[in-house]
Amino acid sequence: MNYSKRFLLTTIFFGIAGQALVAQIFTTKTYPKDYFSNPMNIPINLAGNLGELRPNHYHMGLDIKTQQRENLPVHAAADGYVSRIKIEPAGFGRAIYINHPNGYTTVYCHLNDFNPQIEAWVKQQQYNLESWKVFLDVPANLFVVKKGDFIAYSGSTGGSQAPHVHFEIRRTADDVNVNPMLFGLPIADNTSPVITRLAVYNRLTSVYEQSPRMLPIKKVAGGYETSQEIITVSNAKVSFAVGTYDTQSGSSNQNGVFQGELYDNDKAVIGFEMDNISYDDTRYINAHVDYKMKTNGGPYVEHLSELPGYIHSIYKKVSGDGVINLGDKAVHNIRIIIKDAYGNSSFVQTKVQWNGSATPASTAAGKMFYPMMLDVSENPECEFYMGEKCLYDSVHIAYKTSAATAPAAVSAIHTIGAPYIPLQDAMVVRIKPNKTLSPDEQGKAVMQRFAGTKKEVMAVEWKNGWAAAKFKDFGSYQLLVDNEAPVITPVGFANGSNISHLSRLVINVKDNFGKYKNFRAELDGKWLRFTNDKSLSFIYKIDEKLLPGTHTLKISVEDEAGNKSVKEFSLTR
Repeated sequence: MNYSKRFLLTTIFFGIAGQALVAQIFTTKTYPKDYFSNPMNIPINLAGNLGELRPNHYHMGLDIKTQQRENLPVHAAADGYVSRIKIEPAGFGRAIYINHPNGYTTVYCHLNDFNPQIEAWVKQQQYNLESWKVFLDVPANLFVVKKGDFIAYSGSTGGSQAPHVHFEIRRTADDVNVNPMLFGLPIADNTSPVITRLAVYNRLTSVYEQSPRMLPIKKVAGGYETSQEIITVSNAKVSFAVGTYDTQSGSSNQNGVFQGELYDNDKAVIGFEMDNISYDDTRYINAHVDYKMKTNGGPYVEHLSELPGYIHSIYKKVSGDGVINLGDKAVHNIRIIIKDAYGNSSFVQTKVQWNGSATPASTAAGKMFYPMMLDVSENPECEFYMGEKCLYDSVHIAYKTSAATAPAAVSAIHTIGAPYIPLQDAMVVRIKPNKTLSPDEQGKAVMQRFAGTKKEVMAVEWKNGWAAAKFKDFGSYQLLVDNEAPVITPVGFANGSNISHLSRLVINVKDNFGKYKNFRAELDGKWLRFTNDKSLSFIYKIDEKLLPGTHTLKISVEDEAGNKSVKEFSLTR
């Protein structure tokens, strides 16, 4: 099958009885083909694609495997100019952005060294700004590139877990990511998506106050169907979610799918499409998947319905939001079609009917909060505020208090909601301490959230005796007074060391609450560039800044409470 036929998205499928079912929810995408080339000199083998499901975000590009190696050459995918450069400990690590005259921007991430000219310029900017972490706007005429020009070496910097190049295509005008697999890149794909599970939800209650009913499915020609011919439910409104993944030809790597479409009695209802997604909206993945199921250790399933708090969503509504009304008590033929970016497809189908019984009222504890509404819960020693964009679905938020046991605690423990209820925007938590704090103690106070083994601390703002901080997850919260400064530990050298045999200096930093900031290194009173990839060790690769002779290296670092550590080392080279 040639590319154009496989790419056609308005393909005809056939239902159980042989009737024609035409997929009309999405139209064919028309992006420029053959404009962008493979940025690597090796065949494209994907470890991830745009829309693949990741914790708290959609994956926003292609992860191109680099044969388990680093330092392979990376090339400009088309003519253009380097417009931005980012260096950060997590996320992209080291990244180059190239603007192209056709209105798109390509992004290349997790890189090692840039080409020598770019590398030298970036280093100079870091010294000018006295910051290793940078996001630089590059003058348009500074680094003009042609298609195929060498721009950097591949690596595994930032949030990468193994060597690869993360490659994106964005619209330059609004920085919105489009799907690179729609641009005719040389990616072989003749395999259809796999559907692993089908879930049905009672939509007369919150999706976070239930566990969906998992429907056993079996493989049939071209797709799947439920083992039971007619599924009887005890509520008049339902929605569906699927577990699904896609592969490319010759690869078993389980990547994300491109489209999902829902039909009720052959009538198009709603669909989702992994294209035109902004980084501003990528956290909305938590409204697309069953967040509760995944958080509690289950698999990913993707909703075929739009939750009411999903803004700028990936869904296209045709005749509803994906909630199927079974109030007529008739049998509804449900069909879900899953596609990849090349038009390969699979379906899963079932028949569902309401049995006429009444749905029991929810017994969930706590106050009911609603998406798109500002609301507050006020208690004697704790208050929390929900903004309009915090919640995706209506849900009861429980609150309880318990005695703190941590020696540094200066408040009770306040438990709000459950970790399996996702938040889009941060909520404000205000806590009143259980004793009078001195001005110094207030200045050293932090708010800690914990849930299971996960902990995080935030600096607080004080107002009328209450401490406030913002969090994007529910859990338990308490105020702590932190009087311990971070610990600075040199690796392989000490004060007075002769370091002539060393090629780099390594500094480790630890904090009692696991969060520090404002690391600064100075050599003889001048800022010295230490890298901090993956927020692990701080590393200075010895260069022309450290000449032979005796020098003073000063390291300072601060934690979230403002405690500061400073160490000086006399070093000879």
